[in-house]
Amino acid sequence: MMVAAQLQSIINAHTQLEKVSDSTWQPKIAQTVTDSTDAIYLAVPETVADLATIIEAAAQEKWRIIPCGNGSKLDWGSLTEKINLVVSTQKCDRIIDHAEGDLTVTVEAGVQLADLQAKLQATGQFLPIDPIYPQEATIGGIVATADTGSLRHGYGGIRDLILGISFVRADGKIAKGGGRVVKNVAGYDLMKLFTGSYGSLGIISQVTFRTYPIPATAQTFILTGDAPSIATAIKQIKNSGLTPTAADLVTGSVSSALELGNKLGLLVRFQTIPESIAEQGSQLDAIAQSLDLSVTSYQEETEAQIWQKLSELIRIPQSSDGITCKLGILPSSAVQLFQELAEISPTKSLARIHIGSGLGSCQWLESDRAAITRMRSLCQQQQGFLTVLSAAKSVKQEIDIWGYSGNTAIMMQKIKQQFDPQNIFNPQRYVE
Repeated sequence: MMVAAQLQSIINAHTQLEKVSDSTWQPKIAQTVTDSTDAIYLAVPETVADLATIIEAAAQEKWRIIPCGNGSKLDWGSLTEKINLVVSTQKCDRIIDHAEGDLTVTVEAGVQLADLQAKLQATGQFLPIDPIYPQEATIGGIVATADTGSLRHGYGGIRDLILGISFVRADGKIAKGGGRVVKNVAGYDLMKLFTGSYGSLGIISQVTFRTYPIPATAQTFILTGDAPSIATAIKQIKNSGLTPTAADLVTGSVSSALELGNKLGLLVRFQTIPESIAEQGSQLDAIAQSLDLSVTSYQEETEAQIWQKLSELIRIPQSSDGITCKLGILPSSAVQLFQELAEISPTKSLARIHIGSGLGSCQWLESDRAAITRMRSLCQQQQGFLTVLSAAKSVKQEIDIWGYSGNTAIMMQKIKQQFDPQNIFNPQRYVE
């Protein structure tokens, strides 16, 4: 009761405080910790000032904290223990400023992406990110996990869209970097540093993004066929003047799930004026015909549903045994990797890779640790990585979910020590 008593003495009536074991959050937290949730409390402040007050008290008492938004991705990251406090920013949810003419928007971390998109849509703009759980995910959680999707091909990743960021430091002070401030803190590029930091360096409190005009229309073309032809098509597309906003290579198992046969597939999305889509579609058809590839195209509502289904199919666990992963390799090696994946796990895995960046995601429908280990080795051979995101606790207790190699972990530990010397933010979940 010590944590609750001390917090009650500093928080006001606008901050929700309850035991995790008595709340709807209990199942989420239980998937995150190895010990009991009985001694963990949940704090949900309504203002950034209240958030800072809580963190200041936590620093003084050396409480161990799990930061989050709505908790939609709390099962990502390593397991932890001896947590005192879960701090949610879900009620710090103001849209602070939308400069329509400048194409920028500033929001608090607890703003849900769906709410922000609705606000921007009214002005003909949008934020070009497509994370998992778009109806629930908060801006802070999206940035902390670098959770974007296929639109990164045309618009860049999360960190490319951020102009400024504010966060609560491990001592409870508020720091800022990037847009609308004079300089960054301690010489770091804070926007890039905090993107994908999993709440281990501080709690994101506010973000400024660049926005984009909503495209006039969209059309998606799906090419399917043999691996050599798909590989050639990818090269020709990348060397052409085509400007897709998304271009994903998918495994034959994904093609099958989308009812497109059982061969490798290449999804290419154009979002622009109708005349440009018609011209680019014609060029893409010519490439497909020259390589004897099948082509299927989708427009309007069906087109959007294809991308939503693709994301859900691969990124949301399909069963309690499902394991989802994030991966990255040299883009030129994507087809080869999928050929090898078909030999490792022909029917029990689903995967896609963004052909521009080489980043992607995959899911094993059953727990197959040997296959994951082999897949990680293949990715590392191509200067890449494989990180486990969602998995049963028993799996995470037995394997290294991050798989860092070289001096990456050492560098990250040094940065963690600079920002959070007492290791109160997400201990063990990312870096120590």
